[in-house]
Amino acid sequence: MKRLFATVLAFLVIAIGSLSFADDRNLIIATATPGGTYYPVGVAIGTLISMKLKASHGIQATAINSAGSGENIAMLKKKEADLALLQSLFGHEAYAGEGMYAGKPERYFRAITMLWQNVEHFPILKEYVKTGTIVDLKNLGGKPFSIGKRGSGTEGSGRAILKSLGFNVDKDFKLEYLDYNQSVDAMMDKRIGAANIPAGVPAAAITQLYAQLGEKGAIVLGFTDEQLNKVRSSYPIWVRYVIKKGTYPGQTKDIRTIAQPNILVARKDLSEQTVYLITKTIFENLQFLANIHPATKELSLNEALDGLPVPLHPGAYKYYKEKGLKIPKELMPK
Repeated sequence: MKRLFATVLAFLVIAIGSLSFADDRNLIIATATPGGTYYPVGVAIGTLISMKLKASHGIQATAINSAGSGENIAMLKKKEADLALLQSLFGHEAYAGEGMYAGKPERYFRAITMLWQNVEHFPILKEYVKTGTIVDLKNLGGKPFSIGKRGSGTEGSGRAILKSLGFNVDKDFKLEYLDYNQSVDAMMDKRIGAANIPAGVPAAAITQLYAQLGEKGAIVLGFTDEQLNKVRSSYPIWVRYVIKKGTYPGQTKDIRTIAQPNILVARKDLSEQTVYLITKTIFENLQFLANIHPATKELSLNEALDGLPVPLHPGAYKYYKEKGLKIPKELMPK
């Protein structure tokens, strides 16, 4: 494992030194803030692409951090990134021109694959817990709540979930706009009472929180079936997800939370051959990705199309057709 991480680091150093802008050979992958799952998974994908495709096809990739899905969509539009990790919610609303993109559809990106489920973590200090479910956010009594960095997918999904449950986010909370690590540090210092940290399991920031405070100091809130149904009535992309006990240090009970798909997308005008090679490389090296971050263990060819909210890139479509996957009509390249 140490040797694998050393290899990853070596490729990052080489790639960062050679990239200054996005193009069809020197690829930039937009992720999110460190402390979550997007960044390490983006690093894994970038490293894999560079290791497998640089010598044979001159293609390499570097993952960069960002504010998350919202900024990633903007970066794709400006061609500041070639690939990006997105929450399904953001992909759907951007492409359809709904929600935060109402009347202003953004359709310059296409899907490559579903990656893993983005699991909702709402950590809260134990002193504010009454039911152990998401409604306990009402108990903060003016204590600040971190909803995520401004313009991030974290902020967008948090607002969507809380609005569907009847919260008025801007009136009901004293908001802070912190990244995952900053949020956990602020909770441990008791400067904020709770936070919004959607990520693949296990999330590094949540691991740190449990390791430092334990269940006596903080927990991650769950969702009842009724609460999940309320969220799904507005946003049907969310599903039940159970974080098994023992996933985090000292976690003694299952956490019944919810999740939505994370997806990998590419610029619409990125060449078909480049995206074909990337898709093929990912699915022929799943164990490599799983060795770098356990969230990618959910990635499989059989579930590659699950929850995709936008049509496939022609390069990804070509690979899936070769593999005999049945492509739904709505995902056919446009």
